[in-house]
Amino acid sequence: MNVTHFYYIMTNPRNIEIKNYDYSLPDERIAKYPLEQRDRSKLLVWNGAIEEYHFSDLPSQIPAGSMIVFNNTKVIQARLHFRKPTGGIVEVFCLEPEAPKDYQQNFASEAECTWTCLVGNSKKWKEGPLSLSVTMPDGQSVTLHCERAGSLGPSQLIHFFWKQSDGGTPVSFAQLLDAMGELPIPPYLNRATEEKDKETYQTVYSRIKGSVAAPTAGLHYTQEVLDALQQNNIRMEYLTLHVGAGTFKPVKSETIEGHDMHTEFISVPLSVIEDIYAFVRQRPEGARFVATGTTSVRTLESLYYIGEKLARIKNFDNVHPEDLVVHQWEPYDEVHTMSIETALGTIVDYLQQTQQDNLVTATQILIAPGFQFRLVEAMVTNFHMPQSTLLLLVSAFVDGDSLVGEHWHSIYRYALGHGFRFLSYGDSSLLFRQS
Repeated sequence: MNVTHFYYIMTNPRNIEIKNYDYSLPDERIAKYPLEQRDRSKLLVWNGAIEEYHFSDLPSQIPAGSMIVFNNTKVIQARLHFRKPTGGIVEVFCLEPEAPKDYQQNFASEAECTWTCLVGNSKKWKEGPLSLSVTMPDGQSVTLHCERAGSLGPSQLIHFFWKQSDGGTPVSFAQLLDAMGELPIPPYLNRATEEKDKETYQTVYSRIKGSVAAPTAGLHYTQEVLDALQQNNIRMEYLTLHVGAGTFKPVKSETIEGHDMHTEFISVPLSVIEDIYAFVRQRPEGARFVATGTTSVRTLESLYYIGEKLARIKNFDNVHPEDLVVHQWEPYDEVHTMSIETALGTIVDYLQQTQQDNLVTATQILIAPGFQFRLVEAMVTNFHMPQSTLLLLVSAFVDGDSLVGEHWHSIYRYALGHGFRFLSYGDSSLLFRQS
């Protein structure tokens, strides 16, 4: 057995026991609301040792010349409440588009579309369509109808159809969600969505609609922090991963092997991949490649495996987005020897040759101890739920191959002992990978 193969066997995380990634999180440490001033939240910086700052200090903690990447997804008002003729309420929670599959095309639909949804009080919905009416900002009345179109395990396919009033302006599905929907704040906040959540549960740089949960590490940024990053000669880039409801899915199996990671849509502009490729090939001395949030980390690390897939394909004209999906165990089921430079360069060649401006596909990647990071060297992230895949990612980042979890334990002990606020509206950390 050669050294590379031995390393692969010893670092496969399937047998990791989730009980080893548990800690006690008192309810009072979960932030129910954000601070009035986003960048006054606390920032824990770990670079082998722990230091404490405010988030407004972040630009001074990242070396000049570095590159930082953000997820510019925007949370949609995905919860729709339909009233039955008998008066009962049925909640339809839009998860991801089914027809059209493309997010932008689906949101632009002006007559009908289909989504994968969760349905609350499903037993009360016996048969037939449900309806919901609203008066749009321009004064016209629109009635949205929905009907079941199939089952996908716990999820259901829901077909929506609507028509504006005679002579009215066509209304898109995106406009209907804005007018009728409710923003889906995290379930562990144990409170109803409030009007101010529409602003506070979005990043200041959110642009592309599609998420049902916020990329919460980005909630701390203000325009002042972004300006300070730029002034410190830190290059800023933006990609899109639409965060799904699976981000809240707990690990219920004893070992990670029994957990199915959720799949999420990603889109990365060609110009961003070109800039990352140039940075990796010739970076300024001391500069780091930084990701804001676990969603950015998962997208960026998926690029390596996408490049590897493309390198095996001779004719780029036959490639479809589904051919490039990164699957859960892909990083661990083979020995991967391609360099990150080659992987990125292959993606650039593919997009240029096929005249595409964006790399569009999906990722199911699971990052756990034993994962070999190819690109991300530092990340900004919040403090996550016990026994979650997000905590596994943090441990993989700060502890490397070690299953003891010495560093993540010390980071979380410090945070709990020094008044840090946890989860989506809580405080954050800046973590530097040590190898």
